[in-house]
Formats: sequence, structure tokens, C-alpha cells
Amino acid sequence: MKSIRNVLTATLLAAGAVLTAATGVSVATAAEEATATPPPPPPGPHGWHHGGPWHLLSKLDLTAAQKAQIKGIMTTARPEMQSLREQMRANSLKLEQTKPTDANYASIAAAVSQTHGSLSAQMMSQHSDIRAQIFKVLTPAQQAQLATLEAERQAQREAHGHTPNP
Repeated sequence: MKSIRNVLTATLLAAGAVLTAATGVSVATAAEEATATPPPPPPGPHGWHHGGPWHLLSKLDLTAAQKAQIKGIMTTARPEMQSLREQMRANSLKLEQTKPTDANYASIAAAVSQTHGSLSAQMMSQHSDIRAQIFKVLTPAQQAQLATLEAERQAQREAHGHTPNP
């Protein structure tokens, strides 16, 4: 019974880490989103849901210099973010390729979960560093506008039944 609980706990932790990573912003496309106008919302009652918080930058009336600085930040961060995503993918694949009937399944699941947690933490740290760098590029008025847009976005998420981000 205890080993099943450990397997389930490890599996849930791994799934949580995957979901955390999946909800993270794709830095690889954020530079294009920051400099391009967002596409119109698709038809339907809920509008455009994808793009993460970085698409909000396109609503800030950025100058050409700000766009260039942000693109530089994104370009610099891209290799590390891509490496982290690839490591997370390979780590998840390790668990997917292991059959639950394998004698080492519980230990593999625990190791994958721990590694995934570490990679997820690295990714979150990288995202926060990028966000801080971009925030420095913005004027105080743009920073305030971004905070308002983020609060509105969070309120919309909560209105649709999503739990608030910490």
C-alpha cells in the first residue's frame, strides 16, 4: 500500500511539474509576440487565451528602442530556456518509457519527479530574471499599465474557474 502511495505521489508530482512547465511562457516565441500586434481573437465566447503574459507587452505602445532591447533580452535567454525545455522533455520521456510493471518504476518515478522539480525551478528562476530585465526597459507609466493588464488577465482567469497564480 505504501509503495502504491509513493508511486502515485511521484506521478502526481511529475504531472504537476509538467503542468507548471506547460503553463510557463514560451520564451522562444515571446520576442515575436512582444514586437508584433496580437492576432485577432478567434470566434467564440472566450476570445484569445494563448500567449501568456508576454503578449501583454504588445499593448504597451513600446518604442522601437524598447522593442529592440526586449528582443535582445529574449534572444539572449532563448538557448538556456530551450535547453531546459529539452531536458524536461527528455526527463518526462524517461518516465513514459518505463512500464509501471517495471521493478524500478517507483524509484524511476521519484527520480524523474525530483529532476523535473529542479528543472522547473530553474525555468521559473529564468522567467523571473527575464521579466525583471524587461520591466527595467519599461517606463514607469508602462510598468503601471502592465501591472493593470496583468491584474485584469488574472481576474479573467479566475472568472473562468482557473486558480490564482501565486
